[in-house]
Amino acid sequence: MTEVQRTPLASVKDLILLGEALPFDVMDEFDRLLLAAGQRIVSDTQLDMLLARGAWAHTHEVQALKDRYKDQAPARAAVLRKESIFDLWEKKVWELDAVLRKVLAGQSCAADINALALRLAQLISRDTDVALFMTIRQNEPRFALYALLHALHTATIGMVLSRQLGWPIGQTASLLCASLTMNVSTLELQARMAQQQDPPSSKQIDQIRAHPQASEQLLRSAGVQDEAWLLAVREHHERPDGTGYPSGLTAISELAHALRVTDVFTAKISPRAFRPAMNLQAAAKQLFQDERGGPMAAGLIKALGLYPPGDLVDLKSGEVGVVVRRGPSATTPKVATLTNRQGKPVVETHVRDTSEPEFAVLGPHTERQGLTRVMPERVYGYIFA
Repeated sequence: MTEVQRTPLASVKDLILLGEALPFDVMDEFDRLLLAAGQRIVSDTQLDMLLARGAWAHTHEVQALKDRYKDQAPARAAVLRKESIFDLWEKKVWELDAVLRKVLAGQSCAADINALALRLAQLISRDTDVALFMTIRQNEPRFALYALLHALHTATIGMVLSRQLGWPIGQTASLLCASLTMNVSTLELQARMAQQQDPPSSKQIDQIRAHPQASEQLLRSAGVQDEAWLLAVREHHERPDGTGYPSGLTAISELAHALRVTDVFTAKISPRAFRPAMNLQAAAKQLFQDERGGPMAAGLIKALGLYPPGDLVDLKSGEVGVVVRRGPSATTPKVATLTNRQGKPVVETHVRDTSEPEFAVLGPHTERQGLTRVMPERVYGYIFA
């Protein structure tokens, strides 16, 4: 077998232009995907975090970048292109990585977490349908970043739920902060478990059961004084029947309850190496049953709609599309087509109003092979930041 030739990203960082599509995949030190070819490095923070993770690329692919600049050695700079809203979502991944590393290093950074949560809330509010699309329509599984992506997705669903429930701003802020930090003690463990094919080992199970309290203690050491936030982190795996952990409580705070609901729901719709993502409708049904139709489940389902942005659906026209906007009712979203009327993938995309009988939604699209990667720019166009 030919040995893989690796080139550390650090050795070519001066050739990387911020905002320009990469000609190669970027891997971490454990050979897990961090960025796929065609994605962009959108900030210095992201580049720094990639280098901190021991990022590398295949040497033969890096040569394409070197060839592009063989007659010049440009200093790293931003490409003259306007930043998109999708770039901002990628930035949040790496901003979260940076702040959680501060928590793990024992640095005082409660203000940094609060500031990140505020920026995230503003981004979600700017276009909530895009936020839901980025949460639900997950492309290449980046298992190395599973904990970061899951935290951002949980926070997004949590904010949508809190709005539906009419929570005050302060309570929503605490929920966002708890969502971003609930698993800080198990960042690498979550990445390994997302990629592994085997069931959790006994050691991993012990770490999982201990992580709510471990994360709480790390946050206290980082200067967090919001007791509602801390309590939600400590209790977010407790269950009303006493089968949760770490303490087997039967009564938990409202914030912890919301965090558990959004955490579990988001995990179910996220792919892992050992199983595909559960479809939205099945995950919503399970949530409704587990919650016995309570206000958390009912509120979340009402806020998302039956077919939320990012969901793949079959249309009466014969086309397959992806939901891009929630509609006036739970069953009438706006859908961007991915195939023609014969079900064949096409390049040209049309936005269908599914309230029109010709384009009514028949149900979720179940045969997803070949349609897993849907770039947001294709179905939304270019939305400037």
